[in-house]
Amino acid sequence: MNNIKIGVLALQGAIREHTQHIEALGATGVAVKWPRDLSEVAGLIIPGGESTTIGKLMVEYGFTEAIRDFNAAGKPIYGTCAGMILLAKKITEGNQPLLSLMNIEARRNAFGRQRESFEADLDIKDIGLFKAIFIRAPWIETVGESVETMAEFGNIKVMARQGSLLASAFHPELTGDLRVHKYFLDMIKEA
Repeated sequence: MNNIKIGVLALQGAIREHTQHIEALGATGVAVKWPRDLSEVAGLIIPGGESTTIGKLMVEYGFTEAIRDFNAAGKPIYGTCAGMILLAKKITEGNQPLLSLMNIEARRNAFGRQRESFEADLDIKDIGLFKAIFIRAPWIETVGESVETMAEFGNIKVMARQGSLLASAFHPELTGDLRVHKYFLDMIKEA
């Protein structure tokens, strides 16, 4: 398994934490700092952070088309929190750069400000009960065709999959639980 390399977009966010989870599963984590680094990896994680900032940096460094091409080649992408927003085809407010790959509409900071951050037990499809950490989290306002909702908080969609795309509003990298990252690793193996 250690021959599988998984990239973590290294523009902002919990790069080290995602890399630690990847390596705890026996794969190799690679900090993706330039579009050319995508050629080295079999899958990509877009971490949380500030989605507007990450979007602008993706445009500035030439990542937008490179990541779209990466996905078009069938390589899986997982977006957490801000990464979920960037994967979305549409957001409910604002006008920031998006990858527009996943057939979802996301709402930024949907649960409120930093002080409204929280933990919750989610029942995730194919994973089971998971203690999720939400920090200034978005949610999925609507899902479109071919998108499968994987977890909800109440009636709010907080995790979804569309083919080789995976998105969560929460931060699995901030827990000691490796199962969401293992699910993504399994997606990469299947691809």
